[in-house]
Amino acid sequence: MSTLIYNTTEVQDFLRLASGLSQTGGNARTKAIVHRLLSDLFKAIDDLNITSDEYWAGVAYVNQLGARSEAGLLSPGLGLDRYFDMRMDAEDAALGIVNGTPRTIEGPLYVAGAPEAQGFARLDDGTDTTGHTLIMHGTVRGADGQPLPNTKVEVWHANTKGFYSHFDPTGEQKAFNMRRTIITDAQGRYKFQSIVPQGYGCPPDGPTQALLNQLGRHGNRPAHIHFFVSADGHRKLTTQINIDGDPLVNDDFAYATREGLVPALVERTDAASIEAQGLKGPYAEIVFDITLSALVDGVDNQLVDRPRLAA
Repeated sequence: MSTLIYNTTEVQDFLRLASGLSQTGGNARTKAIVHRLLSDLFKAIDDLNITSDEYWAGVAYVNQLGARSEAGLLSPGLGLDRYFDMRMDAEDAALGIVNGTPRTIEGPLYVAGAPEAQGFARLDDGTDTTGHTLIMHGTVRGADGQPLPNTKVEVWHANTKGFYSHFDPTGEQKAFNMRRTIITDAQGRYKFQSIVPQGYGCPPDGPTQALLNQLGRHGNRPAHIHFFVSADGHRKLTTQINIDGDPLVNDDFAYATREGLVPALVERTDAASIEAQGLKGPYAEIVFDITLSALVDGVDNQLVDRPRLAA
């Protein structure tokens, strides 16, 4: 169809009607968002000559996405999560705020309520016998550069199959495996023992990978470890580190890799280091220091409220 109707009075009046702008009830913010999104979709249908067949294929796709609970997976895959980080970075730049540790995307697999430990925690339960022991530690500092005691460091990561507890399709992992909340000690230090995780890919038969295939893109992530870091007087940091040496470290389908978030992974094989950690064999070590940013006029201006699983 070569006839374009988007800019006609009839269509513009219809958009206002469909989005409730001509009604007194409802929520003004919701109306504004729906009107804009509908307007953009109507215009795209005109500009790209989207057919009815293509539109209804899209409706079926959205239904599949919901049925497989993959909307939270597709979102970072299409760069939306990264875009919100870019917007927050731009807001900080406009305010003259310099972040010590870069933020990056949360991902869809956080679970609230992980067991809490003081200073040190063992994350894995030892059942993933193919895992290579990891010791990770660092110091959390405030905006003034001073160590922050009693900071809450929430950590979560996948096992050697790329699966997270509470989301593991094999059912092998117990609740909160490889998930802990560590409270920093008097010197602002945290430390944990776990195993080096593996990256994961989107389910190959799922709607997210189906769309990525249409875009000519893969759906794989490098191995990584997630963090929430919270302290009084500071903004909550959402970040994650990639495992150094992973072949996808700079080719993450979720666009989470950022400079400063790929700390060195050092293999420790000498007897003195092994004995100092109380281990029986070689291990990998990562040192990752974290610097938080101060509240803005007493408020965490970038705190994200989103649905999250709690257990």
